[in-house]
Amino acid sequence: MQTIYLKAAGNYRVNAVASSPIATDFVRGIIRDNAGYNANIKAFTEFGRVGEPDDIGGVVAFLCTDNARWITAQRIEVSGGMGL
Repeated sequence: MQTIYLKAAGNYRVNAVASSPIATDFVRGIIRDNAGYNANIKAFTEFGRVGEPDDIGGVVAFLCTDNARWITAQRIEVSGGMGL
């Protein structure tokens, strides 16, 4: 993120949202529709569940507001504590 930020000309905010697997239609719903895969993911998150689109959407929406105007060149983990 820092490299992208430094190469950007102007007054830009450059951030990334890093998520755990999310239950969506992506890759034909493999995360959402596969019970075995879901059980494995649940075992590795602190909240014991697979992430939902709204779990990430709020963070992305926040980063687009003026409330996040002082946040730049950051990788923001939104993973439900996966891997702790």
